[in-house]
Amino acid sequence: MTILITGGAGFIGSNFIPYFLEKNPSFSVINLDLLTYAGDLKNLKEVENNTRYHFIKGSICNRELVGSIFENFDIKGVIHFAAESHVDNSINDPSNFIKTNIEGTFVLVEAAKKYWMLAPNTYKIGYEKTKFHHISTDEVFGSLGEQGYFSENSPYAPNSPYSASKASSDFLVRSYFHTYGLHVVTTHCSNNYGPKQHDEKLIPTIIRKALKNEVIPIYGNGKNIRDWLFVLDHCSGIDLVFHKGEIGETYVLGGSNEHTNIAIAETVCALLDKAHPKKEGSYQDQISFVADRLGHDFRYAIDASKIKKQLAWEPKEVLETGLQMTIDWYLDKYNK
Repeated sequence: MTILITGGAGFIGSNFIPYFLEKNPSFSVINLDLLTYAGDLKNLKEVENNTRYHFIKGSICNRELVGSIFENFDIKGVIHFAAESHVDNSINDPSNFIKTNIEGTFVLVEAAKKYWMLAPNTYKIGYEKTKFHHISTDEVFGSLGEQGYFSENSPYAPNSPYSASKASSDFLVRSYFHTYGLHVVTTHCSNNYGPKQHDEKLIPTIIRKALKNEVIPIYGNGKNIRDWLFVLDHCSGIDLVFHKGEIGETYVLGGSNEHTNIAIAETVCALLDKAHPKKEGSYQDQISFVADRLGHDFRYAIDASKIKKQLAWEPKEVLETGLQMTIDWYLDKYNK
């Protein structure tokens, strides 16, 4: 069986594709990625010669290209990662987020409906088990106070152009299930971290700035809280939901690792002090607070009991082990 993975050269996608190919030897993968600044084929070196893997450079907004991929490769499943995702960029210029995250998702679900279905709620013979897996984020639920958790029943309350565009894409996917009967599942994850993440994100920024002996910038007072999920734990959850998730359902995935941004920075610096010590002092000396992000959500936290109970998913990594693997990868990258 051949599936289409969009945005597979990005952070989560480039971790997921090698994981998926190893876990599912009867599947082949088509990776459609435009290779914007956030995509890097170097992150897929380990599968570039795999006969079950094929890369296509292109946009998910290109209807003709997407349609031809379904036809030429007989696509029977989609895992949709492709998205503009950096909140700061969405604040500076939301237009790409609207186009990619909303229009691109529409192009994909429409192509899947046309290729897999004869009519609403009627599938072509041989396509009855197809599935469209939409990858979303916990940011669509807005911001939590000091108490409470996001779950599958949380109301939507996006606070940035990025999260608003992702919320819109979620609603499109949902509508194709309720209107046409398209086999969809949606997953929402908390903050991912791990190897292959783009330099602009928080943990890579801390590591990069520390090694360059530059100021490590932390927004506001550093007390904004995130739940951190190691990327390969997220990959295992995606794989489970794609194969076993109930059609039309949503699942939230979290790492049960709630920490303030300043605590993350201090922990990364402490681990760097051991792995790659400075000549003098600690990397923590480089931490500096900067003007807060506009509309900065205070806290995200996940109640992942549904996927744990229904699909027996559990994250394997605690923050310290996940961060150590992450730091080792970036030390290798930055010291080359």
